This record gives sequence, C-alpha cells and structure tokens, in this order.
Amino acid sequence: MRSSCVLLAALVALAAYYVYTPVPSSVSEPWKLMLLNAVFHGAQQVSDLIHYLGLGHHLLALNFIIISVDKKSALSSARVKVTDTDFDGVEVRVFEGLPKPEEPLKRSVVYIHGGGWALASAKMRHYDELCTAMAEELNAVIVSIDYRLVPKVYFPEQIHDVVRATKHFLQPEVLQKYMVDPGRICISGDSAGGNLAAALGQQLIQDVNLRNKVKLQALIYPILQALDFNTPSYQQNANMPILSRYVMVKYWVDYFKGNYDFVQAMIVNNHTSLDVEEATALRARLNWTSLLPASITKNYTAAVSSSTAE
Repeated sequence: MRSSCVLLAALVALAAYYVYTPVPSSVSEPWKLMLLNAVFHGAQQVSDLIHYLGLGHHLLALNFIIISVDKKSALSSARVKVTDTDFDGVEVRVFEGLPKPEEPLKRSVVYIHGGGWALASAKMRHYDELCTAMAEELNAVIVSIDYRLVPKVYFPEQIHDVVRATKHFLQPEVLQKYMVDPGRICISGDSAGGNLAAALGQQLIQDVNLRNKVKLQALIYPILQALDFNTPSYQQNANMPILSRYVMVKYWVDYFKGNYDFVQAMIVNNHTSLDVEEATALRARLNWTSLLPASITKNYTAAVSSSTAE
C-alpha cells in the first residue's frame, strides 16, 4: 500500500512537472493554456518519434493527430448550406447563408486558415464552426480555402493555391452562381492564413486584368515578416506556450524548405546576409523602435547587430 502511494505521488509530481509552464500573469485561465500546451507538446514528441523511426514526416504525423482530435464539427445550422468543391483545382469548402428577399446579393469572405503553412484544414471543427457562424450572422458566402500544406508543397505554392482559388471565385459567372455582390468581397485569415491573405491582397491589386477586386482585408494575428525575430512581440513571447519563438522560426524554415541548422542564427537575426557588415547596416534601417509607441516597445531593444555570422 505504501509503495503504491509513493508511486502515485511520483506520477502526480511527474505529470505536474510536465504540465506546468510559466505563463504571463495577464492570461485569464492559465491552467487551460498549460494543459493545451502539454497536449500539443506531447503530440509533437510523438510525431518527432515517428519521424525519427522513419515511419513518416513529423509534420504529416502531427497534422494527422491534430485533425483526428478536431475532426467532426459540433456546430450545424439549418440556415447555412455547406458544400465541398474545388476552384481551379484547389479544394474549398463553401458556406452559403440562406438568401433574403430584401437582399438578393450577398456579401462574401474568402477565408484562409492558419497552421504554420503545415497544419490544420478548412474542414477542421474550429474553422468549420467559425465559417458557419460568419455565414449565418453576416448572411454571407464564406469560401474557406483548403490549400496544400508543407511538406507536400513549399513556398510559394501555398500562395499560388489561394490566388488561383480566389481568382476563380471572382469570375462574374461564379459570383453570379453564388449570388454574391462583386462590390462586397473580403479576404481574411489567421496566423499563417493571415500571411497568405496579405500576399493574396497584393497579388489581386497588381493584377490589371482582374475585373472584380476585393473591398476589404481583415488579418487576424497575421505573420507578416521573417526579417526580425526580435521585435517587442517576439521578445515578450519568446517562451510562450504552444508557439514559442523557436517553434515559430522552425515553421518558417519548413515553409522555405530550409535547414534547421539555421534556426539559432535566425533567432538572433543573423540570417539576412552572409556579409555581417551588410546585415548590420540593413538591420539599422529596419529599427522598429522608431515606428512603435513606448507603450509597445517598453524596455525592449532592437537586435541591430550580431556577434557572429552563421
């Protein structure tokens, strides 16, 4: 009996050690974040083991685990029609709010999911529920793009997918099919999806042959640059659970089909040039402290120079 109690206490202590992670005091429900981080960390370790044993790529394994856990949508609505189809060869899930007599043409949102260009899916419960809610509350047509992911494709194929799918949707005959107002179309995305939405917006603006343009761009915590990994937000959240700076840099490396040997060099901003003097001069011109208010910069300083070139 005594040995069982000792073993139980040891297991509880081990579990607490694995789960507990320091989190900012501003987090309202820290234990939920800790538990989520422990689950995600465990899934990463399992996928890394699968990769090490040669059974499959770690990102494919991790994405399989994530999608399996978050597969079925708990939200359904009789007021939203959901269809899986493809636009110019790119898989999409279309959510259509029911038409209203007083509003024959509907607004629309082209939505791009996040996941570090390597994880998640438009068919996951989280994004399914989000797009269903948008379609119902806005009485809109939501086009959720299921672009291809790393490691099946790398930069810039993800951008090509979202551009192709959106241009197909913007064709007059397609908008007419879905009863969409050409003057009320928004593009949006979160995290890596926000990055792709920003790139999509630039591509659409530059296309002089495109008849219908988007009206609005809504980016949700987007990833917009890979030049500086020492901005105030990167410094403040360097060790944040789930998505630390180290993990974020690794997703960038995966996206560019790079080598993990460069991760540490990128963390200290030693990746913009092989010439140290040239990199230092470039970093000085990109000093964000002159662009942000003191309430954001606080006591964080820009990483203008580095000691070694990797």
